[in-house]
Amino acid sequence: MVKSDQPPPKLSKEKNQHIQVFVRVRPLSVQDKQKPYSNVIECPSSREVSVKEKASSLTSKTFSFDRVFNTQSKQIDVYRTVVNPLIEEVLAGYNCTVFAYGQTGTGKTYTMEGERSADPSITWENDPQCGIIPRTLSHLFDTLKEEGVEFTVRVSFLEIYNEELIDLLSSNDDATKIRIFEDVTKKGSVILQGLEEITVHDKNDVYQILTKGSMKRQTAATLMNAHSSRSHTVFSITIHIKENLVGGDELLKTGKLNLVDLAGSENIGRSGAVDRRAREAGNINQSLLTLGRVITALVERTPHVPYRESKLTRILQDSLGGRTKTCFIATISPISANLEETLSTLDYAHRAKNITNRPEINQKLTKKELLKVSGFFVISTNICVFEFLIAVISHSLLLPFLIFFLS
Repeated sequence: MVKSDQPPPKLSKEKNQHIQVFVRVRPLSVQDKQKPYSNVIECPSSREVSVKEKASSLTSKTFSFDRVFNTQSKQIDVYRTVVNPLIEEVLAGYNCTVFAYGQTGTGKTYTMEGERSADPSITWENDPQCGIIPRTLSHLFDTLKEEGVEFTVRVSFLEIYNEELIDLLSSNDDATKIRIFEDVTKKGSVILQGLEEITVHDKNDVYQILTKGSMKRQTAATLMNAHSSRSHTVFSITIHIKENLVGGDELLKTGKLNLVDLAGSENIGRSGAVDRRAREAGNINQSLLTLGRVITALVERTPHVPYRESKLTRILQDSLGGRTKTCFIATISPISANLEETLSTLDYAHRAKNITNRPEINQKLTKKELLKVSGFFVISTNICVFEFLIAVISHSLLLPFLIFFLS
């Protein structure tokens, strides 16, 4: 394993921040070993990756990133470097986003969700194959309980499939149409009406939640992967923390972490997709192409950024040039057969390095301010149940805050 010659990167405290970009090279797969292959990837340092421009070429193209994880890297290495610094930011009241981008079969979903070891004696918390999502929830619960604060943790799991929004955690069999509205209180942010949020009471609920969501996710076999993701997913974790102030008032602090698993970035011909699958790939490519155009527009500082040209970029607008702290994990294959997609992924990721965000902490609200925002004002929490229900119906988006604060 290449040892790090630099300490793990820390998120800047400056007002303007570049998106942090990481690269993960997956190990050889069983499928790779079943046919002749040559390795076209080298990692000369912990921040560089070199790619042979042709399988037989002696010349290489070298890219620099915030960190490069070689084929020997472990799940815990990725988590500690990429996500660990974000936990502190989320608990401080920031919104953060982690994207996983790359060709099908390079380990995006493995990086985000992980797998369960076959050994039944290994608990999920000690499982080396555990991915970013379960590690994040475990870390958050442990930290919040250590701090001894009152808190709630709520999660949602959204799929974007053929430009349709699907709630992967919905308790209703009849799919409720999810609608996108502009958040008038935060420029560049959106509200997803109809997306169900589930309160998580214990970190051990994480795999039940992931299993429920994954069973609904659109998958199909392609030449690139026997069980290929045909959609993008956004797993969101929202934290509400109640703080007691001097004088008896209470403060509500909110932070959010979006964990985004993008669909495979390969072209239609290489994927082997046909008919309906080819049309799916076209829609996937459309949203990823729009993401690419958004990145280009932000880097070149053009007056118009095409966020609205896809659901993916509209929903995640605040993560790209907005008020969110954002990280980008590009996953690549080491073999020559995938050279074209590997170079494309690295070029894409290298451009993303130049996007500048302006992270802002979420506004902290006192109980009185929260009740004012919700459309009614009371000095005491002993309000009429009818008044409370009317307020909740009128301002359903504030339901998590109100239930938490008035409990």
